[in-house]
Amino acid sequence: MTETQFRHGKKRFYDAVKFPRGFAKSGDFTLIEEDILVTYGETMLALERGDITPENAEEKHFTKVIVNPSKAKSKLEHTWLKYVRLARGRRAFHTLNSKSKFHETSKDYDYDMENDDVLEPA
Repeated sequence: MTETQFRHGKKRFYDAVKFPRGFAKSGDFTLIEEDILVTYGETMLALERGDITPENAEEKHFTKVIVNPSKAKSKLEHTWLKYVRLARGRRAFHTLNSKSKFHETSKDYDYDMENDDVLEPA
């Protein structure tokens, strides 16, 4: 991982509620992203909550990114925003079929029985 001024957390960061099997095993994060979250996650969470104050330029920029996500530049900032989106956002739920589409298909046909040609067996 590249050199960063960001402080390491005092302990490893895990989210046992949303990612009980770990970040990488969830399938949402790469191994590098997992390493970033585990190493710096506690510091990023404390900065986000306001429990600690930023000590350097990178941490100050991170606090600005929390307010305005479009300013994210570093892998560390993008990884945290991804974590927040997945952990605190709603999961997408896709159905395989829908009753409204199923019933609409019968409306598509305008069929007149009187104009139907009946074939007689030969």
